[in-house]
Amino acid sequence: MAKIVFGMNQSLDGYVDHDHPEFRPSPALFRHFIEQVRGLAGSVYGRRMYEVMRYWDEDHPEWDAAEYDFAAAWRNQPKWVVSRSLESVGPNATLVGDDLEAVIRGLKAQRAGEIDVAGPDLARSLTDLGLIDEYQLYLHPVVLGRGKPFFSGPRPPLRLVASDRIGEDVIRLTYVPA
Repeated sequence: MAKIVFGMNQSLDGYVDHDHPEFRPSPALFRHFIEQVRGLAGSVYGRRMYEVMRYWDEDHPEWDAAEYDFAAAWRNQPKWVVSRSLESVGPNATLVGDDLEAVIRGLKAQRAGEIDVAGPDLARSLTDLGLIDEYQLYLHPVVLGRGKPFFSGPRPPLRLVASDRIGEDVIRLTYVPA
């Protein structure tokens, strides 16, 4: 049975604004993300986060070796994209338009390993349905003062199960529903 994990970079004040330059990962954190993506059973994206991640669908000449490694890992994994407005999705991706709960329950039953959830609005829907098994907050030492919050609704009751330092300044906090 698969485990559904919602994880994102977060500022000290709770925001997940990926356009902010302070969220650019250090080499150590980027290596961590490459290995994490390689190990996933797949990813579930909301439309907006999927459109951000489509950047990795095509090679860019300015990339270094690590960026090519991440792109290869990302392209290789299956993706499910939750959207009512998209008409098509890219390679190795499946469009999910309706019955999100049934699709996620099916993935949990049919797959093994971790399935990543990307996007706070999608995570909120899955939290409300009781389908998130683990929350991973990658806490960065920055204060943004605005942006999209990690939790797009009330924070569910959580229990801390692990904390890991990644690189020099990021801490990953891992929670499960309490």
